[in-house]
Amino acid sequence: MKKQVFNPFLPLDEYIPDGEPHIFGDRVYLYGSHDFEGGETFCMGDYIVYSAPLDDLSDWRCEGVIYRAEQDPDYPERRYMYAPDVVQGNDGRFYLYYCMSGPCGFGGYFGPISVAVCDTPAGKYEYIGCVHYPDGTPMKKYVCFDPGVINDNGTIRVYYGTQYMDESNDVLEKDDEKMADVMKRYNKSREEILETADNVNGACMVVLEDDMLTVRGEPCHIIPYETKGTSFEDHAFFEASSMRKIGDMYYFVYSSQLNHELCYATSRYPDRDFTFGGTIVSNGDVGFNGRAEADRLNMTGTTHGSIIEINGQWYVFYHRLTHKSDYSRQACAEKIDIAQDGSISQVEITSCGLNDGPLKGKGQYPAVIACNITNGHMPHGANKIYSESFPNVNHGCYYTIDKSLQKEDRAFKTTERYIDEICDGTLIGFKYFELKDVKRIGVTCKGEGRGIIKIRTSECGGDCGIIEVSPSDEWKDAFAEVSLENGVYPLFFIYEGEGNISLENIIID
Repeated sequence: MKKQVFNPFLPLDEYIPDGEPHIFGDRVYLYGSHDFEGGETFCMGDYIVYSAPLDDLSDWRCEGVIYRAEQDPDYPERRYMYAPDVVQGNDGRFYLYYCMSGPCGFGGYFGPISVAVCDTPAGKYEYIGCVHYPDGTPMKKYVCFDPGVINDNGTIRVYYGTQYMDESNDVLEKDDEKMADVMKRYNKSREEILETADNVNGACMVVLEDDMLTVRGEPCHIIPYETKGTSFEDHAFFEASSMRKIGDMYYFVYSSQLNHELCYATSRYPDRDFTFGGTIVSNGDVGFNGRAEADRLNMTGTTHGSIIEINGQWYVFYHRLTHKSDYSRQACAEKIDIAQDGSISQVEITSCGLNDGPLKGKGQYPAVIACNITNGHMPHGANKIYSESFPNVNHGCYYTIDKSLQKEDRAFKTTERYIDEICDGTLIGFKYFELKDVKRIGVTCKGEGRGIIKIRTSECGGDCGIIEVSPSDEWKDAFAEVSLENGVYPLFFIYEGEGNISLENIIID
């Protein structure tokens, strides 16, 4: 029997951002970076892969470590592996493409695109070299970053790049300070930058020979750097290149300059004439039903992912932020629809994600599956860990003692995961539950806070129950009697009171 599955859909102690889902055989595989819980920088872990059978997206299995950073020749000078992608070559083997970086992104734009190979989708990959020109020189044209790869009916295409605004060649030639910044960021000379056609920034594509390493022809921009007056003006490319081909149409999925949204563009050609299509998902629901950035429903920040069709249903894979930073990101997914005209409408972020429908309205759920966590003025993430207080997904550890065991084996480390720093006015939202004959709804909470938690079934609706909260150093359950008509609802919990509280579970009876 299938289990329920919710966002984040991997184990709650797993942090796999930048997800690229691919179907190989009868399973879907999720390739991505590997953050640590409470990590100090991006992508601190080696690559691991999860997979699920196509007929049960609740049954995700860890395939283990497939590739270690120390296998790359740039290690340990640059020790972190950024967003990867995997493609099956014309020889039937599987090829892993990635770029290395130093702490907090430093050096992430310096190197080539590295390549490793394996005979199976989730086996032990071995380094075989970097993308290079026929003479063996590493291909570093434009900026090698976030490679996405497709096998386009036998043609291997690598998409890559990044883009910062206000760095046109005309501006850089006249502004020595900006030029110095760009030279440092990309490790390129002034001449190399100014002589690069269009700009060193931008979304790029290069074709490879069947050896999966050698460049065939020169790389090119697929979207012009200058977006003013184009369909990309308000959603310019930033990073996270991913390409999908649907019928005879190419769908370029990318993270925009707004940083919190995955957008798409379409073309009949793989290397030109792309037109902006729209936003697929924002990890703060910005833009959904006209929501403004100031009203984001979560801390927002980096996003990266792609789309895939599984058993006739299309999904978008993306990630959310936790621990008040960009450094502990978790994989999420939502159902999407591709209309007959090829367009994709933006979808809202939910707690049910890959589930066959709404979650069952009975039992206990971890609070950290909340899809909305906001105090009304949540920040947009940057390349740091925030010190200021605001509600966030966090964790803590403690040890328990089992006196029946030998002395050296008595201590067991237990990890709690919860929503922390919930202050007056904080809204915690879960979408969606199928509620039937519900008599009471409760929470497991602790903290110095004293006040009430209002329960609602709409963001701005009336209260259907009120939970009283009092200070406690230990987790304790508190309930409210409710009277609800049977149906599918979101559940919102709004805290009003003095002092902060933490939330571990919600309970539906």
